[in-house]
Amino acid sequence: MDLEIELRVDGTEHRLTVDTRTTLLDALREQLGNTSPKKGCDHGQCGACTLLLDGRRILGCLALAVAHQGADIVTAAGLTNGELHPLQQSFIAHDAFQCGYCTPGQIVSAAGMLQEAGEGWPSAASKDLGATDVVLDDEEIAERMSGNLCRCAAYANIVPAIAEVAHR
Repeated sequence: MDLEIELRVDGTEHRLTVDTRTTLLDALREQLGNTSPKKGCDHGQCGACTLLLDGRRILGCLALAVAHQGADIVTAAGLTNGELHPLQQSFIAHDAFQCGYCTPGQIVSAAGMLQEAGEGWPSAASKDLGATDVVLDDEEIAERMSGNLCRCAAYANIVPAIAEVAHR
């Protein structure tokens, strides 16, 4: 069964017709030609498809497009404003990518993670779950980014790239 939906992707309104089983990832890539989010495992385990949906991190391969009628979606491409986002700049400066396949998902996840930490959300690594100020040390960043995998093992550079932006 097909349904017509509207999505705002990277600041642009889109009206599209999707099969009710179509994921956001597939709608973005196949119908809108937005190849910024990557299809890695297609099972929600690698994070290559991470998107911001109404400002919160989600895995595009696990989200049905029809369930997000009218949603505001941001991909790594949408983080730019004519210039590279500070996270994108930091990833380049720290050589925090090798093949680059996971990089868009890593950057979107990092942007969402920084927002969550800024709002005081704790993680499994948070030393004080009741604290209103989250300290983003390397352990905290690594825990919060643990849903995003990198096959090339650029982790040693990803955490410092995120930490640089977090501590600005």
